[in-house]
Amino acid sequence: MSNEKCRWGILGTAGIARKNWQAIRNSGNGQLVAVGSRTEERAKEYIAENQSQIPYETPPKPIAGYDAMIGSDDIDALYIPLPTAVRKSYVLKAAAAGKHVLCEKPCGVDAVHLQEMIDACASAGVQFMDGVMFMHSDRMPALRAELDAGDAVGEIKRIATQFSFKAPDDFFEENIRVNSKLEPLGSLGDLGWYCIRIILWTLNYEMPVSLTAKMIRQSDPGDGSDPVPVSLSAELLFEGGITGGFYCSFETEHQQWVNISGSRGHIAIPDFVLPYHGSEVGFDVEQAQFDVDLCNFRMERHTRRVAVEEYSDSHATSQEAKLFRRFGELVLGGEPNSHWPEISLKTQQVMDACFESARKDGQRVKF
Repeated sequence: MSNEKCRWGILGTAGIARKNWQAIRNSGNGQLVAVGSRTEERAKEYIAENQSQIPYETPPKPIAGYDAMIGSDDIDALYIPLPTAVRKSYVLKAAAAGKHVLCEKPCGVDAVHLQEMIDACASAGVQFMDGVMFMHSDRMPALRAELDAGDAVGEIKRIATQFSFKAPDDFFEENIRVNSKLEPLGSLGDLGWYCIRIILWTLNYEMPVSLTAKMIRQSDPGDGSDPVPVSLSAELLFEGGITGGFYCSFETEHQQWVNISGSRGHIAIPDFVLPYHGSEVGFDVEQAQFDVDLCNFRMERHTRRVAVEEYSDSHATSQEAKLFRRFGELVLGGEPNSHWPEISLKTQQVMDACFESARKDGQRVKF
């Protein structure tokens, strides 16, 4: 591609897109060209709001109608944060128009839908990637180095993780994440996607042998529509007896941690999805020692901090800026990377199995 920058369009005016409005600017190789909404008035309003805080020298143009935006000749890539239930048709249209696709998660209603989306992008020769920001943090290579060296954790035995937040009461009445017609996977899609991804990433994307999941609580829409998961837990079993467990919920106050345990120690990350505010991100290597001297029982804490210089948010070094920078490099380089759609599909397949098991009261699902 001859363009010096990847020219972006945002398809929709979702709240998360405000963060990525800034991330595109901070990427260095991206330019936000347009924002599309169902009406030009809404697009203009959204642009004005974001320009007031994070201004572009040349403001993005408003476009009325998603199809009009997809057909625009001056856009290379589309960021698509539309609701999951309606997303597939626009991804297929974007691929047919030769647009690269950065897709919010969960990517599809199910793996069948996602496979269609991935195949369409592959046939069109465009990049498909999901919007999991933590994957692009410099913390991940540092974590991989510790796991591969073996001294910190040893042989991995267990990955446990939780992502949750305490939603206000009106969330369950108004938010699309409990509306099965728009977001049929509820907390599993919104939060569980991250938990599944970190478990798979830790094991180099080995798929589980089987899993079970429990629907702790689901929504009660009262209008004849399907309920969605509000709180859910799952247990994954891998070859060699390795296990992974996660809990995702709209009912438990902010937590987003992962703990990777093994034969020599464990690694604890309290903020693996959204790093705590600051200028570095990292994790703790824990290798506790239990000493017994007759009547004296002593548990000693031995902790080593590993950190990288990276701002948590709103900065050119942040993980969201790196996500858009990496995607831009793939677009400008003209060679899509199949790794990204492959791991999206694996994440979706595990999520589908969790949903199936939970709806069947914890019945084991085998792969």
